[in-house]
Amino acid sequence: MRFSCIYILCFLCYTFNAIAQDTLAFTTVPAGKYQVGRANYPANPKRTIALHSYEISTTEITNAQFAEFVAATGYVTLAEKHHNAMVFEPGLAEFRWIQDTTAYWRYPNGITRGGIEHKQQHPVTTISYKDAQAYCQWAGYRLPTVDEWEVAANAGKNTTYFWGNQDKKIGEYANIWHGRDHLVADSSDGFMYTSPVKSFKPNPWGLYDVYGNVFELCEGKAPYDRPESKSVHARGGSWWCSKHSCSFFNSIDIGASSPFASFSNVGFRVVKK
Repeated sequence: MRFSCIYILCFLCYTFNAIAQDTLAFTTVPAGKYQVGRANYPANPKRTIALHSYEISTTEITNAQFAEFVAATGYVTLAEKHHNAMVFEPGLAEFRWIQDTTAYWRYPNGITRGGIEHKQQHPVTTISYKDAQAYCQWAGYRLPTVDEWEVAANAGKNTTYFWGNQDKKIGEYANIWHGRDHLVADSSDGFMYTSPVKSFKPNPWGLYDVYGNVFELCEGKAPYDRPESKSVHARGGSWWCSKHSCSFFNSIDIGASSPFASFSNVGFRVVKK
């Protein structure tokens, strides 16, 4: 009887994890040489790179998918351990965030601003690079490199956006902040914070939310990194980014942060190993 119960429990755990893996769709980026970066832009200079073929998830990892990881492993994020997550609320001056000791991935903007009960298909946030790595190790994935992210996000093109160099179409493809500043709440596109994945149009390769929604953590160095740099990088901008503040919702700019920092506008997508 004991053997049967253990067998059933193991089978259910395996099945539950398999279902979780199946819900994550991937697109294949073909091997080849690609141009990345931009001319006369030291932060990401124009250059040609060679990549092997790889499979990248079409969406960011969601709260539901991260919850499966936590349920299976009992993992505790850095924000839960150190109570140092950085969150935002309307009314703060530009580039100002506040530390909320109650914030972590289940309450990405702090307990007083609500949890994720009805946001299972929103991207997981308020996690660190170290937390994203832990998820990848459990799930058998890895984070995309800085260059892999750019090629996939830009659908192989070498423009500021996958449709060209002007940002006029950004509202069709990205959840960003449309207000002139952050003093007044902006939900003009339907969302003030994160939006469910696939709420906006995908790029030509079928990737959703490469711009806006959340910054996406990446592996590897940026062209501007010094050899001793300990920073990790995130790309694509977020729901907080606007044309007037941190307009990183594009294929060119590369953000930097501490590997131990947790922000409510940072998440990740994954690549198959």
